[in-house]
Amino acid sequence: MEIGILGLPQSGKSTLFEIMTGVRSREMHGETCVKGLASVPDARFDRLVEIFKPAKVSPAKVPFSDVNAVGEKAWDAVRQSLSGAEGLLHVVDAFTASGVPEILERYRKLEDELILADLMIVENRLERLAKMAKKPMTPQDTLHAQVLPRLKTQLEAGGPLREIALSEEERHGLRSFSFWTIRPELAVVNTPEDKPSLAEGFAAEAGLSVPVIGICCAVEAELMALAPEERGEFLESMGIKEAAFVRVIRESFTLLGRMTYFTVGEDEVKAWVIPVETKAPRAAAAIHNDFERGFIKAEVIGYEEFIACGGTNAAAKAAGKLRLEGKEYIVQDGDIINFRFNV
Repeated sequence: MEIGILGLPQSGKSTLFEIMTGVRSREMHGETCVKGLASVPDARFDRLVEIFKPAKVSPAKVPFSDVNAVGEKAWDAVRQSLSGAEGLLHVVDAFTASGVPEILERYRKLEDELILADLMIVENRLERLAKMAKKPMTPQDTLHAQVLPRLKTQLEAGGPLREIALSEEERHGLRSFSFWTIRPELAVVNTPEDKPSLAEGFAAEAGLSVPVIGICCAVEAELMALAPEERGEFLESMGIKEAAFVRVIRESFTLLGRMTYFTVGEDEVKAWVIPVETKAPRAAAAIHNDFERGFIKAEVIGYEEFIACGGTNAAAKAAGKLRLEGKEYIVQDGDIINFRFNV
């Protein structure tokens, strides 16, 4: 799981990376790709920590990557460094723009580069397939021959591949290409402090199929420079309920189709990250592969049920709210789980 941060020079992408991860990528001279982890804000996790007062706390994390690339080979560096990113965070400079049309132009400039890169891959593959016309084709070759013309039409029209409806089989068969525009994307509009509405104007004008979040990186950086206990007062003085970077992290987490379940106790409260629609044995593997291999049952209670029972395991058991679930149980976001296994 990884989110790659993209943006034109001076868009504020490295500032946003630093705000979210605490890693000062711009000071890491000679490092082309800098990686950092951002904790996923979750009020449920915070409440569980208050209840159990554990020796160790482990919130869910989102890995972000920031690429410092300049010169003629900058694009090659970006392509190589972010080839494994599952999602993209596209930062757009609105703080130096004259208005929404210029912001949209800046967004399209980078997006068009990604579309062109994908189009070149598709065309090269179709050329090779054309030369194989008289030879027996593998099942994968056949799938490519059927699907790639649709992708080519979409890209030539200036549209990203993520907007095309593809079956799971088709997506699996295309994975080796590492297409840029097939990956989920979050557009982050870096606005001036006095014009936050530019983000809404951009979203309305662009008509994107991806989520759009506005943020003023200058204000957010000022916020993060304060002591934690002073940040609430700062937000209140600005008339803001929640820091924008918090929404960016949370949306990035959702973007990748991930969710969390919790394990709790006095030793540790931990949020485990798994894909949505994960069955219990596979969810157990997030802790250790042996948990999946020797899975017996999962003792489960939903977060809301747990709190309604007074926030204690004893009360939850007394109320009959703890359930034993088997191998076919699909873990729900916020489940509190204790796995029973035998290896």
